[in-house]
Amino acid sequence: MLKRTIYSLAIVALIAGCSSGTKLNDTPVVDRGAAGQGGGAASGVAPVTIDPNAQNAQGPVGVARIIYFDFDSYTVKPEFQQLIDGHARFLKANPNRRVSIEGHTDERGGREYNLALGQKRSEAVRRALVLVGVSDAQIEAVSFGKEKPAAQGSGEDVWAQNRRAEITYR
Repeated sequence: MLKRTIYSLAIVALIAGCSSGTKLNDTPVVDRGAAGQGGGAASGVAPVTIDPNAQNAQGPVGVARIIYFDFDSYTVKPEFQQLIDGHARFLKANPNRRVSIEGHTDERGGREYNLALGQKRSEAVRRALVLVGVSDAQIEAVSFGKEKPAAQGSGEDVWAQNRRAEITYR
């Protein structure tokens, strides 16, 4: 009986030790831009292919491709609406062009949480483009979390550069 109790406790401890402390459904992030929208994540996950010529792909001239976010947020700030509108005009005029929106985070937080936050950032930009008329079929939203920082180091200036979504034409 004692042996069985110890064995049961060991199994419970093992299972509890393997569980993740990351709570993606209970994040301190608020999506203020999608209230009442019928959007959401795509029904399937498409593989991400990296085209070595993607950096040379042409998009709208003179329009920035990076949207920055506040700490622990995936709300697209009003100051980036002109950027969204510029890319939307280009994509609507070129319906055969495709774009990838890459969500990124700073180094703080766990890997799983940052991948989820990066995905929410890329999805927020995708939703903003769709709301102004871009076809959802032209947009792929992906997350790199904290794996591809734009700037190295620590501190608010560096972290602010890494909290971003990048628009890449393919």
